[in-house]
Amino acid sequence: MNDGGKRFYLVDGDILPEAILKTALVNEMLAKGEVTKVSEAVEKVGLSRSAYYKYKDGVLPFREPGRSNIVSVSLLLEHHPGILSRVLNTVAAMEGNILTINQSVPEKGLAPVAFVLDRSRMSVDLPRLLAELRQLTGVRSAQLVGSEEE
Repeated sequence: MNDGGKRFYLVDGDILPEAILKTALVNEMLAKGEVTKVSEAVEKVGLSRSAYYKYKDGVLPFREPGRSNIVSVSLLLEHHPGILSRVLNTVAAMEGNILTINQSVPEKGLAPVAFVLDRSRMSVDLPRLLAELRQLTGVRSAQLVGSEEE
């Protein structure tokens, strides 16, 4: 029975029809600015404009409640060449995107570093990233400082 209100479902994408999945891709491309016109986006994904307009307002991305994609991380690095580079390469290998980075002048052989990370596309979770960073030679500590909700 439907009382006229909207009903929402959390559904595994593997069981959705192709038109729904392609509509989600078009919405994502438009939101990210990868394309500027609907016609360009639907052509890229192989979807008709009529199918897109039929589903566009009903397909929304799912975001985990309480999970922020923007986080601040604090590190304490030994003052040796290449350590910061290894940290950055590790983050990049896990598909993290560093938005800002600050390194203070080293004192007593240790340099504090802080960076803000967009983890929305990361291939691993945050605890795994921090564990990997802690394993790098020259990284004395790596910890989550904070996060902000989108």
